[in-house]
Amino acid sequence: MENSSFLTVDDTPISCSQAVKYLQASGKLGQFIGDVLRQYIIEQELQTRADIVISPALTEQTIIDFRLKNQLTDPQRFQEWLQSNGTDYDTFHSSVAYGFKVEKLKSVMTESKLQEYFIERKIYLDRVVLSRILVDNQELAEELQTQIEEGASFEQLAREYSLADDKIVNGMMGPVSRGTMPDTLRAAIDIASPGQLVGPIELEGRYGLFRVEQILSASLEDTQLRQALQNELFEKWLAEKIQKLTVKLQVN
Repeated sequence: MENSSFLTVDDTPISCSQAVKYLQASGKLGQFIGDVLRQYIIEQELQTRADIVISPALTEQTIIDFRLKNQLTDPQRFQEWLQSNGTDYDTFHSSVAYGFKVEKLKSVMTESKLQEYFIERKIYLDRVVLSRILVDNQELAEELQTQIEEGASFEQLAREYSLADDKIVNGMMGPVSRGTMPDTLRAAIDIASPGQLVGPIELEGRYGLFRVEQILSASLEDTQLRQALQNELFEKWLAEKIQKLTVKLQVN
């Protein structure tokens, strides 16, 4: 790495080697190198793939939509915005186009693995909305179960008897991942229907009554979930590629 000026601060040049020392001192050198390697791999992959093609019209329309959304339709105002963000139109245009290329690369690189990865992760992606009453002895739990089955208010009993902090919200736990549930609870929940009471179930010395409020089954039809899984797979692919690189840091 040449000892040339990397930045100029108040007319004082900061060399590349000094910048590296600053990053080392702040503990961020590893992250910086990781970001560089990540970008290097993406650039190399984009250069070698002929199937990553982005329509110029898509880029132009995206820029138009951005300007409309941010009230930058006036050319002078848009130019001022570009300058205030340290860029120019060509750089901004390239950045938008590059973003689409990266997203297309993610889609291409993960397409064949997405279904299998979804199945592997599904137990953690599926969620169940639960309410609970948690007490410290089985006899009380069974008595509360009987009262609820005879028509007593689950919410009122939760507020009165539950030892869990969520008693103040009628025992509502909210969405819980199936994969994070204890095995005994998950087995019981998996055969229950919304509105059904489950338990008492012993959990770490306490006894819980659970009411199934809603079952939230994960699906690849969910655009946000699909995108999240693609991102995970893409990052795994990048990490594997980075591990295979031979990297030498050369600083004078």
